Amino acid sequence: MATARSNRIGRSAAAGVAVAGVVGLSLLAAPAGAGAQPALPPVDPEELVRSVLAADHQPLAGAVEMENGLGLPAMPGMPQTGDGTSTARIWTDGDRRGRVQLPTGSGERTLVSDGETFWSWNSEDRTVRRVPEDGHERDTANADPGAAAAEALAALRPTSEISVEGTSEVAGRAAYDLVLAPASSERTLLREVRVAVDAEHRMPLRLTVLGTGSSDPAVEIGFTELEFGPQDPELFRFTPPPGARIEDAQPPEGHPSKDDATAVGEGWDTVYVMAAPGPERREGAPDLSQLGRPISGPWGSGRLITSAVAGVIVTDDGRIAAGAVPEQVLSEALAR
Repeated sequence: MATARSNRIGRSAAAGVAVAGVVGLSLLAAPAGAGAQPALPPVDPEELVRSVLAADHQPLAGAVEMENGLGLPAMPGMPQTGDGTSTARIWTDGDRRGRVQLPTGSGERTLVSDGETFWSWNSEDRTVRRVPEDGHERDTANADPGAAAAEALAALRPTSEISVEGTSEVAGRAAYDLVLAPASSERTLLREVRVAVDAEHRMPLRLTVLGTGSSDPAVEIGFTELEFGPQDPELFRFTPPPGARIEDAQPPEGHPSKDDATAVGEGWDTVYVMAAPGPERREGAPDLSQLGRPISGPWGSGRLITSAVAGVIVTDDGRIAAGAVPEQVLSEALAR
């Protein structure tokens, strides 16, 4: 699943859900247990969306419980991408710095952005990867439900029917339940996206993605514990542990991401077409050419991979088309 600092919001969440849904989300969180519905003043849905997009980022510390129902295998070193429940803890200074701690099979990954450098520590092989911030923006805020939900709102708002369906309590905080459903003209595998919005700070506390034809969420990401306020600056400094192997790295060419992709369409039925990862990115990663089933069209031949809410075509000529859309929409995007 992907990686982005909590203050770098605004890139299309339609692609985020789609690519992450098939290639593997690194963090998919489940909401806290249901509680009493708080009594809150009525709010206009459009005004609620505007307030979320205009809200200041808050320094915070939180715990996230993750539930993944996409039906995908776990990625190497990232068990959170496989089906099931996992946990994480996150911290952010509300600006450029963040920290995430992710348990793995027999250890922990620690991800830190100090504002200039991204650090990734894997306790299992005692390896530290050090990457300039401009080259690696995604890992430290992947656990932040607020960032993920705000991206979704910005991307899906223009092509959605928006409503507020009551209130809820998430991580002990009162929230409005905002619902975005695709307009009738949208061709998508998604039924709706639900966002629990903090009544005080207007920060998304929980994001739920529901696929067409299912009452069970395909993706949920939300806080189970949350505390707003200044964080210890030491949390955002990283010193490699004694004996750790340090690797200095630049993002390799050929790494597929939303930033390097061509968007076809907009809103719910956006398809992103990008180059498949080069050989330097394949080591330890699933071989996409062996997943899914054979498919062909005017664009050539390849394989179709599907999950609960998304589809991907990996072509034999080295392209990837991904979106929360049916096969026909992917094929049309490749044929353009």
